[in-house]
Amino acid sequence: MNSHLKRLKEENDAVILAHNYQRDEVQDAADYVGDSFELSKIASEITCAVIVFCGVDFMAENAAILSPEKQVLLPVKEATCPMSHMITRNDVRQLKKRYPGAPVVCYVNTSAAVKAESDVCCTSANAVKIINALDADRIVFIPDRNLGDYLATKTDKEIVSWDGFCPTHQVITLGDVLIKREEVPDCEIVVHPECRPEVIAAADFVYGTGGMLRHAAKTNARHIAIGTEVGMLHRLGKQEPTKEFSALAETVCPNMKRTHLEDAVRALEQKEFLVTVTKDVRTGAKKALDKMLEIGT
Repeated sequence: MNSHLKRLKEENDAVILAHNYQRDEVQDAADYVGDSFELSKIASEITCAVIVFCGVDFMAENAAILSPEKQVLLPVKEATCPMSHMITRNDVRQLKKRYPGAPVVCYVNTSAAVKAESDVCCTSANAVKIINALDADRIVFIPDRNLGDYLATKTDKEIVSWDGFCPTHQVITLGDVLIKREEVPDCEIVVHPECRPEVIAAADFVYGTGGMLRHAAKTNARHIAIGTEVGMLHRLGKQEPTKEFSALAETVCPNMKRTHLEDAVRALEQKEFLVTVTKDVRTGAKKALDKMLEIGT
């Protein structure tokens, strides 16, 4: 399979990107593995004609926004992000009417159309920096209420959060944290800011996936329990083979796991499924992404 995929990549001048939550075999076959925005940024900087994005819909859209001259393929068209679909472009327009003058900060886990209505995007890693840099006392944050609640603890500004959430991270409970502490008393607990507030409060550290990798590299802890999608265990284990990693709960994202290695092969063979963003939407969305890079890097 890998030799066939390698030949297809060479023939199509293609690059395979895989999110940290993808299946092990997909991560291992990819040219780059990372978080959604990190991968799109990589794709915009390297020379290639085709991007096969093994992730979910909004991630492929991000790549299409930043690399409009390249073909972006999503191997499984049903691989969608439930949280990104919890808010629409019209919802954002209504929020702006309800809170005039308040900047709309949009988590990168959103559709291109929602980004186009927002003032600036953010990732879990740079959200605090971006919010504190904005010249406003009130911020409208979309779409993740858990990340919004976390941000509210890191700023004096008023955070008005949309009532969206990640179903996968929502599975993790305070009980999971307490059980892990009892089972492995000397472990460090690191959770994603998309988790429930009580889970975040009980954890030792709060990081996005990139932050988890950096923390794992520098910590002296021998056992690290993570509160995020279980695909991170493979990435962490490859990076830090002398340390032990476990999940707080069986947090499997069914949409991330839709993609198999053969889907990436088929995507290149048949040029499916092509992800495009209309010019008007791309213009607005790129403006929000560019502003994020300007103040949040």
